[in-house]
Amino acid sequence: MYSFEGDFRRKPVQSLRGASKKEQKESLLKRAQEERQKREGNRQRNLSACKIQAFFRGFTSRKKLSETLRADFDQKLQPVSKDNVVDIPVIITLTQRLAFFCRPGRDGQRLVSVCQQIIKQKEAYLQTLAHSNKNLQQLKHLLVLCVRYLNSIASTSSPVAVPMRMLELFTSSKTFVCIKGLSGQSETQLTRQILSYLVQRGYFECMYTLLTEKVPSSIEKTTIPPTPAASSIFELIMNPLSFAASATDKTFSHYVLQCVCRIFLCPRYTDQISQFLLPAMAYGKYPFPFVELIQGLISHTSQNGSSKRRHLEPELKPSPWLLAAVLTLADKYIGDLTSANSYAYMQLLQHLLPQLPKPKNIDMDDDSEEEDMAVDEDYGFASLSDLREECIRLLDSPGHLHCMFNCLQRNSDSQLLEAVSVICHTLLSQQRLSVHRLRLLYSLAFNTKVIRNLWYTCASVSTPTVTGSSTSLILMLARGLPMLKTDVNRIVPLLSVFCSMFSHSLLTLHDADFYGDNQEQSTSMPFRIDELVPMSRALRDACLGIIELAHPDAKRAVNDDYRLALQKTGIRNREMVGEEEEEETRQWAYLFKVISNLVRQLHTRNSRRPYCSFGHWLADHIQINADKPSQIYRAQNAVFVRRPFGVLRTLTKTNFEDDGPPLANRDVRNLVILTELPFVVSFFDRVKILQRLINADKEESQGDMSNFMMGPSINVMIRRNYIYEDAFDKLSPENEPNMKLKMRIQLINAAGLDEAGIDGGGIFREFLSELLKTGFDPNRGFFKYTVDRLLYPNPQAQVLVEDYTKHYFFLGRMLGKAIYENMLVELPFASFFLAKMLSRHSANLDIHHLQSMDPVMYKNLLFLKTYDGDVSDLGLDFTVVNSEFGETVLEELKAGGKNIAVTANNRIEYIHLMADYKINKQIRTHCTAFRQGMADVISIEWLQMFDPTELQVLISGATVPIDIDDLRRHTNYSGGYTEDHDVIKMFWNAVATFTDQQKRQLLKFVTSCSRPPLLGFKDLYPAFCIHNAGKDPERLPTASTCMNLLKLPEVEEEGMLRTKLLYAVESDSGFELS
Repeated sequence: MYSFEGDFRRKPVQSLRGASKKEQKESLLKRAQEERQKREGNRQRNLSACKIQAFFRGFTSRKKLSETLRADFDQKLQPVSKDNVVDIPVIITLTQRLAFFCRPGRDGQRLVSVCQQIIKQKEAYLQTLAHSNKNLQQLKHLLVLCVRYLNSIASTSSPVAVPMRMLELFTSSKTFVCIKGLSGQSETQLTRQILSYLVQRGYFECMYTLLTEKVPSSIEKTTIPPTPAASSIFELIMNPLSFAASATDKTFSHYVLQCVCRIFLCPRYTDQISQFLLPAMAYGKYPFPFVELIQGLISHTSQNGSSKRRHLEPELKPSPWLLAAVLTLADKYIGDLTSANSYAYMQLLQHLLPQLPKPKNIDMDDDSEEEDMAVDEDYGFASLSDLREECIRLLDSPGHLHCMFNCLQRNSDSQLLEAVSVICHTLLSQQRLSVHRLRLLYSLAFNTKVIRNLWYTCASVSTPTVTGSSTSLILMLARGLPMLKTDVNRIVPLLSVFCSMFSHSLLTLHDADFYGDNQEQSTSMPFRIDELVPMSRALRDACLGIIELAHPDAKRAVNDDYRLALQKTGIRNREMVGEEEEEETRQWAYLFKVISNLVRQLHTRNSRRPYCSFGHWLADHIQINADKPSQIYRAQNAVFVRRPFGVLRTLTKTNFEDDGPPLANRDVRNLVILTELPFVVSFFDRVKILQRLINADKEESQGDMSNFMMGPSINVMIRRNYIYEDAFDKLSPENEPNMKLKMRIQLINAAGLDEAGIDGGGIFREFLSELLKTGFDPNRGFFKYTVDRLLYPNPQAQVLVEDYTKHYFFLGRMLGKAIYENMLVELPFASFFLAKMLSRHSANLDIHHLQSMDPVMYKNLLFLKTYDGDVSDLGLDFTVVNSEFGETVLEELKAGGKNIAVTANNRIEYIHLMADYKINKQIRTHCTAFRQGMADVISIEWLQMFDPTELQVLISGATVPIDIDDLRRHTNYSGGYTEDHDVIKMFWNAVATFTDQQKRQLLKFVTSCSRPPLLGFKDLYPAFCIHNAGKDPERLPTASTCMNLLKLPEVEEEGMLRTKLLYAVESDSGFELS
């Protein structure tokens, strides 16, 4: 390898082959590189060989020295018997030797012998520590050897008493009190040094091993150590904790507590921990330093994202087991926390609670908000499920509720509200717990001060911008601007918890409390009406912003150079994959769900009794043009249906049953708006969209040839005097399963002869109009009037007809057909009945809708709610008496209701049971059958774009003044009449002088409906037509409503024409076909 001949320079290599050949540049460079690599490889091999040789020589030297020292150790210790003692200098020498060569598996007995000598001469040995730091260091190392020895024999039957006694003795500050003349150190500092040294070198890991090996696993839950060994181990665990809690050095204190959490409380519990250690910590004889634990864990979470973490800080990962331990300890100590410590505890729960195991198969559109009890099996199904239930039980305890409310009463700053909101958000969103299930949640929901503070915190929380100003997070959300993850984690819990809580409280608020009708300020309504107006606008815009974030018009492309530039400026571009993206999608889906639910509740109240100005709910920047082509109008695959918000992005990626292209982001966004927040689009735009959907469905169902009297159709013969009976029989689902087909009617007069005419659509419209008027006539018994003469199902219909549900299905089918065919029929329905038809789920309504059904009952129930006297004096019980059609029936509102008197304690239950019976229970089967009948013809989800008031307009038309100019522009003429004919000019002049009521009578006379079409007379089918009825001066104007045809005789004077026209339209005559 080296030359020993004295030549330190390499001689140049001379080639005797003559002149070198010319070499290419590439090959020369390649050869030179290979030579360099070869030389570098030789150098690395030489260096590695030197290191290996040095290590081996060191190892063999240390081994020889260890054997020499071990022999010397045995020689000095062998003459000493068990009862004799060794001189202190000898003990120190033996300790030095032992520290060098000790291996726990081989030298365990030697270690035990030295420890026995030290324990026997404890006081004398301690005096050697006063002036020598070297002896102190040897003691630390000896204790570490005890720890390692205990680790090695934990699973064996070897005795552990001596090394455990050694640890117990020298980890107690009381042991060092007898030392005189400590060199500038107190016994506390000495103990802290020893404990710090031991904890860093596996002290608590050793205790964990001993606990699992020396304490039996099959034990009952207890706070008393089951064995003497368990008692000693427990003391060795608790003594350092107690010392650390009393230490002034908070860094050391937090480090010890964090180590205990990392080793004992973070991993999955063993039986020894769950059945003995944790209960003994919480309820045993040793007080647990719970406050210091809170501070230690809080300091860890605050520094977790910092680059300046201390090198001594353990790697502590929050886990569900740590959360369970904290909640178990808090169950005893939470009542003793000060205000500041309670605040810190709320912040700790804010960080730990997201670790609670989540239920599996979370449905992002599960409106019942009930959790699925199947839990992720990462830690084991049964134990983790039990852990989850125990955590929720502890969190819902009165102590936690009291602690949280005390904090909120004394301190309502934004950070505390953010912590509380994260706790509640985790329970609501991740755990799928409904508000009414937990005392903690519904108590917050009914606390008006908390609700107000939550909203104002949502509105005020902001983020700094690059210009130094701040921007409201809810405003950024409303604009659909992307936010940093830290900002998302701030605004989402606040906003979702506020919406969930306020939405729950609204369910129990009667209109009188909501609108502030009472003389005194309601204690259950957090906001005034004037405060709800800007709130509803902000929440509406937040919903639209979330939709924009989820489905932007274009996806931003960020190249590598731009991403690098952003990183250099401190802006981090978030890229999510897999579970992180799924979790964020679920988070946004839940937020959208709760906000949209609250916005719909506020809009429903406004629809019943307006408190916002006209146009308040419309979003100016939302423009959905029904005339533009869009994939959402495809009828073949039912695109226009309500889907969970979180899965809508898949509509842009996949086809529908492999038929047709996927939806564009704009189409998906419009679909979400129309199914979740339709009221932000104007009513007339929604009517156009509905007609576009119906037309697309008609093209599929009826085909292109239906207008030419060809293709599939429904052809029935109906007796004019028995319209309802014949229609119910011949248009039943068994006879005509598809009611979407073109329908042609042949009417038969009273003489049994076919009426003249071929149905091109007019006769069908006349038939359907008469059928609906007959079917919904209260005299028939299927419907009845409210006090305001509005129609709703007759609860006693089953007394009239045995198979009454078939009649309601039929009537619903016919009304759906009228809407499907764009027919207006004057049927005034009660708003609560229409609300049931539009309900998204169970069709059960709350007490607020009772007012539209029975105002007297509603008023009496509200009187009962606020009655100050003795309620039992009213003589009420949980029954209701129905007496109609000569029958009196007593029905119980609950099991055994006739024996339960209504008192002040149960009157709220009575009020809600009575209201539920009136508007839900007694007409449930009627409404269900009617709704199914409507859905058989027209999709209920299409109609859900409208509220009950708008649906009534859709059925019967709007009560707006009739636009005669619009009618004139879309009128046809026949029989010799033209727009310039003198009679026609006189007709329009006469009509212009009519009152609005007379104009409505004219419209009803010709079309059978007194209200104009929703989108103007251009949509009237057949078009309004005026036909020349001849020159007979005695003839009055007549009409054929099936054709929307006015038969107007020629009259020379305008006054006479006006008189005859008014006489005809005001006579309320029936139909005439001539």
